[in-house]
Amino acid sequence: QVQLVESGGGSVEAGGSLRLSCVAPGHTSSGRPFSVLAMGWFRQAPGKEREFVANIRWSGGTTSYSDSVKGRFAISRENVQNKVYLQMNSLKPEDTAVYYCAADALGYGTRYWGQGTQVTVSS
Repeated sequence: QVQLVESGGGSVEAGGSLRLSCVAPGHTSSGRPFSVLAMGWFRQAPGKEREFVANIRWSGGTTSYSDSVKGRFAISRENVQNKVYLQMNSLKPEDTAVYYCAADALGYGTRYWGQGTQVTVSS
């Protein structure tokens, strides 16, 4: 069992900032190592499909962003603690969504997801 734990969502006015955090375990509940390859963030607004926001590779720190958040959001990581952050600046009402953390790990054939955290941006 792998659980990603997210925090940092909330409500903010347009133009404001929020910082999301997510931590992945170092091992599964059965003791198997969970060696992160990459972590990222996705979001899902009401009535819409889940969409990619940003991700970061653990080795080298290469990042990628969706066009809609490029220049406003910044993803970063703490390798040793298996933590990933999403700094969201200049937030817009269209950023309102449930944000999900995701992790890909070495030797695992599936992507793992967090429980989601609500971000609401009012105009």
